Amino acid sequence: MTIREELEARERQFLAPQAALSAESRGRLRPEPEDDMRPAFQRDRDRVIHCKSFRRLKHKTQVFFSPEGDHYRTRLTHTLEVSQIARTISKSLHLNEDLAEAIALGHDLGHTPFGHWGERVLDKLVPGGFNHTAQSIRVVDLLERNGDGLNLTWEVRNGIARHSKGKSGTPIGGEDAAATLEGQSIRVSDLVAYVNHDTDDAARAGLLVEEALPPSAVRRLGRSPSERIGRMVRDIVMTTRAAGLDRIRMSDEVLAATLDLRAFLYGAVYEKGASTSEFSKATDILGLLWEKVREHPEEFLEAHIVERDGIDAAARDFLAGMTDRYAVGLFERLFIPRPWVVAAGAWQRD
Repeated sequence: MTIREELEARERQFLAPQAALSAESRGRLRPEPEDDMRPAFQRDRDRVIHCKSFRRLKHKTQVFFSPEGDHYRTRLTHTLEVSQIARTISKSLHLNEDLAEAIALGHDLGHTPFGHWGERVLDKLVPGGFNHTAQSIRVVDLLERNGDGLNLTWEVRNGIARHSKGKSGTPIGGEDAAATLEGQSIRVSDLVAYVNHDTDDAARAGLLVEEALPPSAVRRLGRSPSERIGRMVRDIVMTTRAAGLDRIRMSDEVLAATLDLRAFLYGAVYEKGASTSEFSKATDILGLLWEKVREHPEEFLEAHIVERDGIDAAARDFLAGMTDRYAVGLFERLFIPRPWVVAAGAWQRD
């Protein structure tokens, strides 16, 4: 028996009957030999962690564009917080932690620079629109490994594809919920993470004070981000257990308070205030870069993507894959005149 088979046997022995088992995965896009040490979902987690798109998340905005300070969340730290919450839920429910972690770490690989504002800009620029969830699937299926993709399992890809709930969608249940409980845990963990850490960052940036939060949500969930996260996670686990693990659940009271907090953040932070004025600058940056790279595809875009999917798809992939600082640096190189200095009595470029 290989180490992988020992670990698969341990899953069958200790995980809940409703958990997704590595040995019973629906498989990959392209069949390949199993690893002799790692079960399929653990292998997927490792592939995500080691891919270039994952590393670029450290320089992609979560909410605030180029914030001054080292303690604001980035897209990477958001991803790690989602992973931590999802693993806590999965462990408490005896679900497959490897699967939950793989989905969590890969769920935002397709996000644009400049956060959700960048996504809105690309949605207007790209014919047919833009969605970071669909782009995340494109990243793992087609763009990583020089066009070969990561060849992840069906369960991980399904969880990534079904994680997003948008401004008004429900994090619990719904026809578009993930097929596995682990995938469903990512959807609610994503919301639990961002409604708390974005509140913390907004307070740090001076955009709101804790006292401005909806009183009903504070009464039900707690005053500090850590207290609220603990209350939400405990409620998810206990409510799901009480219902027999038929699906990931949240009590009506806690769900209502969580959605109130989300609605408050959209009105007070995401669509209003100083952050919006800064993101308007990102609109100009991405708009001009979109035009420039399409004018000179041979200089910027992957030839095989242009040939296979067209210039618009290649430009979308190029811009969506940028970090904030790369986008700003490329914009400066292409559109901002370089400074002139006097040297040896003559004008020349610096």
